[in-house]
Amino acid sequence: MNIGLILVITLFTLNLIFKDQELSEIISDLRSADPLWITIGAAAAVLFVSGESSIIHYMLRVLDQKTSFLRCLKYSFIGFFFSYITPSSTGGQPMQMYHMKKDKIKIGYSTLIMLLITIAYKSILVLLALGFLIFNYDTVALYAGDMKWLIVLGFTLNLSFIILLLLVFLKPIWARALGIKTVDLLTKLHIMKRRNKEKYTEKLIRICDTYAMGADYIKKNLWVVFNVFVMTALQRICLFSITWIIYKAYGMSGTSYIDILTIQIMIAVAVEMLPLPGAAGITEGCFLLAFTDIFTLERVKPALLISRGLNFYLILFIGAIVSFAAHILNLKRDRITPDLQ
Repeated sequence: MNIGLILVITLFTLNLIFKDQELSEIISDLRSADPLWITIGAAAAVLFVSGESSIIHYMLRVLDQKTSFLRCLKYSFIGFFFSYITPSSTGGQPMQMYHMKKDKIKIGYSTLIMLLITIAYKSILVLLALGFLIFNYDTVALYAGDMKWLIVLGFTLNLSFIILLLLVFLKPIWARALGIKTVDLLTKLHIMKRRNKEKYTEKLIRICDTYAMGADYIKKNLWVVFNVFVMTALQRICLFSITWIIYKAYGMSGTSYIDILTIQIMIAVAVEMLPLPGAAGITEGCFLLAFTDIFTLERVKPALLISRGLNFYLILFIGAIVSFAAHILNLKRDRITPDLQ
């Protein structure tokens, strides 16, 4: 259903964007991009996913779990696939943990890894955005001024999410008490069914206890956390650089790499936490709003198509194939295992 929703929103958005253009003209604009640079852009998208794989592989080795990099790459593509098709990217990590469990990785380890990756992923985005906003404010005001309230909303949502994670992480007892009160309130308001109250309370306590163990580990291994943050920063920059790569694919100049990177980071802050699968529709709108002056009116629409094709649909397509293949292999393994026993 979510994939269908993404496709409907995307088709509706593209119809609005290209309603005055002939298909042959759109194809001609796409073909005028340098294939070599587009290939580099595709490589950057795959490197982005591989960046998370490297973090998972590194963390598993730190935890004395022997797992191949290819298997970690499988977890990453599965994670991004389910993140891209669920609102606010909420579906990816549960599926990654599920497949790790299938591969005999303890749920405590996978929870710790996913928690650390989530904190680093969101924190690096906010830190990059704040840094570029402060030191490159003129560029943000010039190109992204029309979406300033969306950027403010994005900062608010991202910071709130990080604070909530840190509360659960650093003060699990407080988070547990707050969570239990929230469950009680939802039950009294009849938003949550009374028969489900005990189940959700137990689940909440279990999550908080797991995060408490994770917090204890991180406090004792700050160097590991620092390495994860550095790797996440490089991973993020790979994705944000795709827009500049497309800019070079059209042989354009005049706007620096830093300026294009700045604007792309602002768009990411603005749209990533919005409750839309893949932030479909709003991402395209922000791209056109921010990059029209940079790419020019003639090139901005094909640049948008290539950008979304590389940083979203390419990853979604590969992730779908990997997820389907992993599901089939798990089914076969589940059938064989009982026979062996």
